[in-house]
Amino acid sequence: MRYDAVFFDLYGTLVDIRTDESSDAAWDALRTALAGYGVAFGDVDGRADDGRAHRVGCGCGNATLRARFDAAARPIIERAAAERGEWAEPDLLPAYAALLDGGDADRDRDRPGRDAAARELAWAFRRGSTSLLRLYPGVPEFLQTLHDAGLRVVLVSNAQACYTRPELSLLGLDAALDRIVISSDEGVRKPDPEIFRRALAYERLSADRVLMVGNDSRCDIGGARSAGIDGAYLRTEISPADDPAVCGSAVLSLSGADYAGLLDYILGPR
Repeated sequence: MRYDAVFFDLYGTLVDIRTDESSDAAWDALRTALAGYGVAFGDVDGRADDGRAHRVGCGCGNATLRARFDAAARPIIERAAAERGEWAEPDLLPAYAALLDGGDADRDRDRPGRDAAARELAWAFRRGSTSLLRLYPGVPEFLQTLHDAGLRVVLVSNAQACYTRPELSLLGLDAALDRIVISSDEGVRKPDPEIFRRALAYERLSADRVLMVGNDSRCDIGGARSAGIDGAYLRTEISPADDPAVCGSAVLSLSGADYAGLLDYILGPR
C-alpha cells in the first residue's frame, strides 16, 4: 500500500456537529455548573446580577459571566500568540478554573481538584452549546477496515481537549484511534505544519507514507501539504463556506463523508 497511516480531522470529517457558543443555553449551563460550586452569576437562583428578581433561565447573568470568562481567557490567548504566533492554540481550561478563583487564571494553580472542577465546567458549557453531535454513518466500520488492513489511524484535530476528549469517549471513537493529537495539547493548530510534524514524530512515520483526511482545504489539506503529507478532501456540510468542491492541492476530493471512495483510494478497489 502507498500509506502506513491515515491522519484524520474530526469535526466535519468523522463527526457531524453543530455548536453555538453565543447561545443562552451554553452560558446557562455553565452558570448552573458554577452554582454547584457555590459561585453565583445572575439568574441561576432566580435573580439577575443587579439583584432584581427574574425568571430562572432568562439569561440575565450571561453577559457578566461571559465578560468574566473573556477577561480570564484574554491573557492566556495573548501570551500564546506572543510565544507561538498566528497559529497558537492555548489550552483554555485555566479560564474555566478562573471562574472558581475570582477571575485569576493563575491563582491556586495547584489546588487539589481544581482541574477536575474546571473540566466539569468546560464540559457543561460544551454540552449546553451543542445541538447536534453524531458520527457520520459508517465511521466505526470504516476505521476498523483501515485497522484490519494494517494502517495506523491518528486524529489530528483543531480543538480544545476539554471539549473533544469527552466527546470522543461519548461517541466511542477514543478506542478506535491509535493516537489523539489535539491542538490545545500541542499549543499549535492547523494549518501550521508543526502539528503535523509532531504527529509524524509521535508515530515515527515518514511524511510520504501518510494520508491526511479532512474537510477544510486550508487547515487540513494545505497544512498537511506544507508538512509533505498527501491530503484527501471531503466537502461536507460544515466545510468552510468558501471552500471549493474540488481541492486543487488534494490527491483526492470527494463530496460528503464518502468513506467508500476513500477506501477505494487507500486500499484499491475491493
